[in-house]
Amino acid sequence: MPKFKNFAARKGVQDRAKNNQMVKIARQIIVAARNGGPDPNANFKLKGLIAKGRAINMPIDNIERAIKKGSGQLEGESYEEIRYEGYGPGGVAVLVHCLTDNRNRTGAEVRAAFNKRGGSLGEPNCVAWMFDEKGVLTLDRTESDLEEDAVMMAALEAGAEDMVVSEEEFEILTAPSDFESVKSALEEQGFSFVNADVQMVPKNTVNVAGDDAKNMLKLLEVFEDNDDVQNVSTNMEIDDAEMELLQG
Repeated sequence: MPKFKNFAARKGVQDRAKNNQMVKIARQIIVAARNGGPDPNANFKLKGLIAKGRAINMPIDNIERAIKKGSGQLEGESYEEIRYEGYGPGGVAVLVHCLTDNRNRTGAEVRAAFNKRGGSLGEPNCVAWMFDEKGVLTLDRTESDLEEDAVMMAALEAGAEDMVVSEEEFEILTAPSDFESVKSALEEQGFSFVNADVQMVPKNTVNVAGDDAKNMLKLLEVFEDNDDVQNVSTNMEIDDAEMELLQG
């Protein structure tokens, strides 16, 4: 697993506007309610999004309004799910997952972002083959006394496929179809996750440095600020020393 595999889980996310997060979660709730129904007890995707919204103090009224829009109880925008693929600086593979009510606008904005930072928008499936879809449950080991063997045993018994260990985190990997059951089983045992989602995990990584690294981070910041962009997956890796230089 790369040290910088997904911008949403790394440096920079703390600085983005909370309103921007709420807009994105609201769109996801609308789509989840439309696809799986308005009852969170019967719609695990919706239940997880509600929890994510409440974690950033998203008002209950906003959540309920989004659910009603998705279920047809209120008029609302019709969002389309689109995935764009391309290459960033240094040959980094990039997947951009969007929810949009205007395909032409979003496509133009994504293309412009790639071009401005030395990347290029590609054809469908040009980089998707470099990733596997996995459920990823992240535990922060710096703020707890979690023991690696105990976490690994609990994860495997819950049905996880594997666990990746770093100095800062335990990342529990599941098959997408097992994500909700593994998450629920571990939460019942008292585990609390700093991030839990189904992601596109890269099979291999590309190390970038210097201007390539700088421009990749700027590209990801542009995507992060775009309300249409829900998440971005890359196979980028930046080593610790390089990150210190970039942050200096």
